[in-house]
Amino acid sequence: MNEKIGVIGAGPAGIIAAGIAGSRGKDVTLIEKNERIGKKLFITGKGRCNITNNAPIEEFFDNVMKNKNFLYSSFYSFNNRDIINLLEGYGVKTKVERGNRVFPASDKSSDVIKALENFLVKNNVKILLNSQVDYIYMKDNKFVVVIGKDEIQFDKIIISTGGKSYPRTGSTGDGFRFAKSFGHTVTKLMPSLVPVEIKEDWIKDLQGLSLRNVNLSVFVKNKKIYEEFGEMLFTHYGISGPIVLSMSNYLHKYLNESIHFFIDLKPALDEKKLDNRILRDFNQSNNKQIKNGLDDLLPKKIIPIIIKLAEIQPEKPIHQINKEERMKLVALIKSFPLTFKSLRPIEEAIITSGGVNVKEINPSTMESKIVPGLFFSGEVIDVDALTGGFNLQIAYSTGFLAGSNI
Repeated sequence: MNEKIGVIGAGPAGIIAAGIAGSRGKDVTLIEKNERIGKKLFITGKGRCNITNNAPIEEFFDNVMKNKNFLYSSFYSFNNRDIINLLEGYGVKTKVERGNRVFPASDKSSDVIKALENFLVKNNVKILLNSQVDYIYMKDNKFVVVIGKDEIQFDKIIISTGGKSYPRTGSTGDGFRFAKSFGHTVTKLMPSLVPVEIKEDWIKDLQGLSLRNVNLSVFVKNKKIYEEFGEMLFTHYGISGPIVLSMSNYLHKYLNESIHFFIDLKPALDEKKLDNRILRDFNQSNNKQIKNGLDDLLPKKIIPIIIKLAEIQPEKPIHQINKEERMKLVALIKSFPLTFKSLRPIEEAIITSGGVNVKEINPSTMESKIVPGLFFSGEVIDVDALTGGFNLQIAYSTGFLAGSNI
């Protein structure tokens, strides 16, 4: 009799796991609590779906933040080229953008999801939508999945329920509960790739300001722990945007310490060149007040804050600004200071850091070392990576191994 396989969670990991198991002739049912598959996939890459990254697979390990060695078999069994080829086989053309990010050529995540639906159909996977799994238990060596008043028996199970981030997409931590019920350990859950709250009360005055081509540095006890160049955004509570989300991953071990950020607003200019630039601007606006004399150099919103931090009266005429005050402006533009308050809640994170302990999962098969026939794939496992398509690749790769070995 054909083995009955249940896959819980129709995100990228669950879809690949179910489709691959189905391609091996298994009787597969994919169970999803939402009204459609791939709900979180739908919103990745700002709705365009950052499918994967085009970097050589060896470089993927440099972008994994936790338990990278656990992913060795996964990444080499099903890599970025494999997912691109799979999608192209179902009509999705792809393109590579900045940072080697791979997107569908159409810029529509719906095209990726449609292709994955076709992949499931071709491999005879039954899909149960709007089906919230309440719990799972063992009976006579079978896994019994309880959905409301219904119970479905399976020979083996793959848990691919995601983490706790983005709960509106269905990632509400169910898989951690299921794992614990089978005796698994779940490591501490933390928000990863998440915006940051700032202590300074004037931060709300910068809300909506977007900065491009700036350099963000992070210091703990006067030691630089991280630095990145790119785009960021001010919010009513603090900072967000690509370089902030990546940076947030490096803060977990320092949360009980004093963390300071410094933004270089003009990384292309050293202090001497910046001073010369300011002098030139001042010469052209000699009779203006200082609050109106930096418009060509800086975004309007940030000028009052910099003048305040430099302890210069905003109404002071430019021709009265002395060298010491000018050097204060230079220092602040090259090193605009912010004080860390906290990470935003896990519900606002792109990824959950933490999950089912990797020591309890066979890295070559994704099968539980505690309960035979129980498999895991995707974000429910304690692995996470930086932005750029790496987390989705973890999902496909671990899903592939689970589907191949179940």
